[in-house]
Amino acid sequence: MKLVTWNINSIRARHDRLFAWIDRERPDVLCLQETKTEDAGFPLEALRKAGYDVATYGQKSYNGVAIASTQPLTDVTRGFGDDVPDDEARVIAATTHGVRVVCLYVPNGQDLTAEKYPYKLAWFGRLRRYLERTAKPTDPLVVCGDMNVTADDRDVWSPEAWKHQIHCSPKEREALADVRAFGLTDVFRVHTPDGGVYSWWDYRGISFFKDQGLRIDHILATAPMVARCTACTIDRTARKGQDASDHAPVIATFSE
Repeated sequence: MKLVTWNINSIRARHDRLFAWIDRERPDVLCLQETKTEDAGFPLEALRKAGYDVATYGQKSYNGVAIASTQPLTDVTRGFGDDVPDDEARVIAATTHGVRVVCLYVPNGQDLTAEKYPYKLAWFGRLRRYLERTAKPTDPLVVCGDMNVTADDRDVWSPEAWKHQIHCSPKEREALADVRAFGLTDVFRVHTPDGGVYSWWDYRGISFFKDQGLRIDHILATAPMVARCTACTIDRTARKGQDASDHAPVIATFSE
């Protein structure tokens, strides 16, 4: 099973690039974030014609998450289902290929002094409680998406330049670590223990060409899935060229 997470940064703007990539890579499970469209504007029929069952949780102009799979998607849920008022489309989950898949678009946080920063930290707390309510560490579970946090300095092109900046602050990293403490392992790091490999590069300047990036897109898995994970890579080539998303897809392969 080839599972992919990709912040597509507007599925309308990247439609042709996305489908060309799908034709080439043929993922079994595709988790998308920042689709930036309501469900009515999502290319459901095109994905179905390509052989995928699809579940979406859209929002006009902002956010938006989706899961597509070559096998049926069952027990689809949207949002955390908690008692916190929230109209942002950032969480979708489904069971497919015998695995529970949770696709996330974590809030950016904007800046350490912004109101959105404590919201982001609280959101991670909600995620941890959501996992405790809905899953067990012994379940075949994958939690993936744009998590807008680097796990440590190996995921940062210049730790000094990014010190105490959004995506790299100690509190964000602690919040992500607390989610992982549920019983989740970063499968990319299992296969690539060294740093210097990134999944996001700022559009501004020439950061991509200088490889001045961050690894903020993660695939986390419970022990049963870690044992099955034979590879995890980042397709940097998908970030190249005109009209590319500023994120690259992360690809994990699991044995059956």
